[in-house]
Amino acid sequence: MSQEKNVLGGELMACSYSPLTGYFRDGSCATHGADGVAHLVCIKATQGFLDYSVAQGNDLVTPRPEMRFRGLQVGDRWCLHVLRWVEAWRAGSAPQVVLEATHESVLEYVPLAALKQRALDLH
Repeated sequence: MSQEKNVLGGELMACSYSPLTGYFRDGSCATHGADGVAHLVCIKATQGFLDYSVAQGNDLVTPRPEMRFRGLQVGDRWCLHVLRWVEAWRAGSAPQVVLEATHESVLEYVPLAALKQRALDLH
């Protein structure tokens, strides 16, 4: 992977290869040093979150082959845009977070304590 860190200060782990996620579609919620990359929260999709997201105009369910996107299903891991996660969190609909695969820059937008409350696999 890279030298990028996760929100716990450790090595940024992969989020998902199936579906293939990440801004760069490389399986990780990494920036690779690029400015403006914000798909940094590794989530596990729930039906509640997917329904909430569609209702907010962010359809993560419908396949979009032209964007190499098969559509998310319950249980899929995905690199979600940090502001989308914050929006869902504030609305009480935030999906679970894989802390080891969530980029450290997310902490500029949301406190670690909030992420830990929604943590999928806190070690």
